[in-house]
Amino acid sequence: MSLHSDLILNVLKLKPEAVSDSEKKLNDALIAITEKGPQWFEVGAAKYRQMRENGQTAMPKAVRLEEAKQFSVPSREKGRDIPCRLMKPDGESRVQGVLMHIHGGGWVLMSEKDQDPYLKKIANTANVAVVSIGYRLAPEHPFPQGPEDCYDAAEWLIDNAESKLSAPVIFAGGESAGAHLTALSTFHLLKTRPNFAFKALILSFGVFDLSMLPLPRTIRKPLAVINNRIVREYLNVFVPGKTAEECRDPAISPFYADLNSMALPPALFLCGTEDCLLEDTIMMATRWQLAGAEAVTKLFPGAPHGFIAFPPDQAPSAKEGMETIKEFLTGKI
Repeated sequence: MSLHSDLILNVLKLKPEAVSDSEKKLNDALIAITEKGPQWFEVGAAKYRQMRENGQTAMPKAVRLEEAKQFSVPSREKGRDIPCRLMKPDGESRVQGVLMHIHGGGWVLMSEKDQDPYLKKIANTANVAVVSIGYRLAPEHPFPQGPEDCYDAAEWLIDNAESKLSAPVIFAGGESAGAHLTALSTFHLLKTRPNFAFKALILSFGVFDLSMLPLPRTIRKPLAVINNRIVREYLNVFVPGKTAEECRDPAISPFYADLNSMALPPALFLCGTEDCLLEDTIMMATRWQLAGAEAVTKLFPGAPHGFIAFPPDQAPSAKEGMETIKEFLTGKI
């Protein structure tokens, strides 16, 4: 497989027959689930989290693997630790580094415990130990509390991964809100730890402009998993009371950061064409390239938001996505 940036205009002009039948079926099923609800903002975040934990929502209950190890790292607040989850590849001798992972969930849902099978795939795919960060969630902990946890965990990993986990932290990545937090964490470290640099980032279907600029929200058809309304509800509790102009602060929206002044690491941007964050991905990757850094943009025809974590028999793009991640990361070790 050749790793390359897709010709974006050709991808966006896809004919329906270019999308596989299994991808269409998955999209239809997910759209039905998305529209059926209930949504987290209808029942409250805390209740919805418990419903997901109990398998009482339309989305599948999280699968936990016994081999995953929980541990914690100190936060900037004395007496409060940040939960983390460690996933190693099969055969510890294969570990060539640590990947810091930041989960998605709109800054409101999910935890470091909710993506074990996916994190295991990454661990085996890239021969890395994966550390997922359990940052604080909104609405109980709005901006900047979640990002600060990610910064604190990242700095701990830089200082301690080699001695505590037997390998240095070399990669970072996340999905959706996790991609947003990964970008913010990277920019934070470029300022506070100038002698450190990630070798590569995986930024999957991220939200990078929290001002909801009209241009990046052009999709009007029904979408699976998240849509414009759901994104706005997430933002209402993550950055409550913030105007669009205030959300253009680079501390909130990485899209507005001065990328030209940064030594950006290579980044892989992944997104499906059936995702309301498609334009965010394209625009952020373009800014990355314009700043003179390596940015590989891989778009997946017909793939919904979150496609990378679905079983390959349900979403063929998931298999291709993991192959793309493998080729990208193994070329950076």
